[in-house]
Amino acid sequence: MLQVALYEPEIPPNTGNIMRLCANTGCPLHLIKPLGFTLEDKQLRRAGLDYREFSKVRVHESLKAMTSALNNPRIWTLSTRGTRNYTEASFSDGDVLLFGPETRGLPATILDELGVHRCLRVPMFPDSRSLNLSNATALVLYEGLRQQGFPGMA
Repeated sequence: MLQVALYEPEIPPNTGNIMRLCANTGCPLHLIKPLGFTLEDKQLRRAGLDYREFSKVRVHESLKAMTSALNNPRIWTLSTRGTRNYTEASFSDGDVLLFGPETRGLPATILDELGVHRCLRVPMFPDSRSLNLSNATALVLYEGLRQQGFPGMA
């Protein structure tokens, strides 16, 4: 199964929507601190509806702590600075899709550390800043699941 990781997410409704997405696809969600909200935030609960109890959510102190806990999985970063379209990637079971905070994206240090060959982007018009985090997550996650034949999904 693919996994989704949010690095320092800031906006509760986006994270709530992604919790719902992960609950409906069976994909674990990893939240990397610091978070811009608490897991009890009203907006988070409202966006996630009652799916929180069905999602597999883990909170990690750092990116390093997450990679260690997951035994160093292959990580795909998503950034407007990426040069490869997300549809060009070949996703595998256990891969992690790593998204950055809504207002600033993933830091260049993380993108450099994880490698340009695993930095993907969602195509947009040249003057566009970015897509909404939950929309971008859904696009990329469903492409990965499509490549795997939608495992366990009807």
